[in-house]
Amino acid sequence: MICTNNKEIYEICRMLRGHGLAREVSNKKLEKKIIKMHPKVSPKFIFLYPGFNMRNNEINAIIGLNQQPKLNEKIKKRSQNLIFFLSNIDKKKYFTDFEIKGNSNYAFPIILKTTSFKKRDKFEKSLKILNIEFRRGNAGGGNQLRQPYLKEYLHRINIKQFKNVEHVHNFGYYIGNFPSLSKKSIVKICSALNKIIL
Repeated sequence: MICTNNKEIYEICRMLRGHGLAREVSNKKLEKKIIKMHPKVSPKFIFLYPGFNMRNNEINAIIGLNQQPKLNEKIKKRSQNLIFFLSNIDKKKYFTDFEIKGNSNYAFPIILKTTSFKKRDKFEKSLKILNIEFRRGNAGGGNQLRQPYLKEYLHRINIKQFKNVEHVHNFGYYIGNFPSLSKKSIVKICSALNKIIL
């Protein structure tokens, strides 16, 4: 627990407890300013500091302990969902050749094969119209080499050398995969994704 009357320290501490993410600040003007300063990073995944995940509490711990007996069943269902999802999306438009052995993915990975930013923007607009919630950059905001918290350590790194990571950063997404998601819903999601012209 930290007690302070310094607004700057307060906002930094809020970010540090939540992975160092800028979205954790309470001052929305400050958040907008940070987003403006880092236009090439997904707005919801700007890591200003190398932080921690310290947002848990007793109630969350109780919920977690009660979920434990169902863990194996939920892992199995997520894995089945992922296989079903990958077998139903258009392999011409999206990458599907992932190593999934031992994987219990909390999300469905969507990586566009196109390198057109215009088509990418159209893809995002289509998802919003379809009410399909998504995050760009795949897990954790994409290419970590672009994140502000690493800038002082990575002066000599050429981002262009990391083609695959950059592609995922710019054209990779994920949407939620949860155990209660029905096959019917997955088919509906895949059908919507397959209809988007890329």
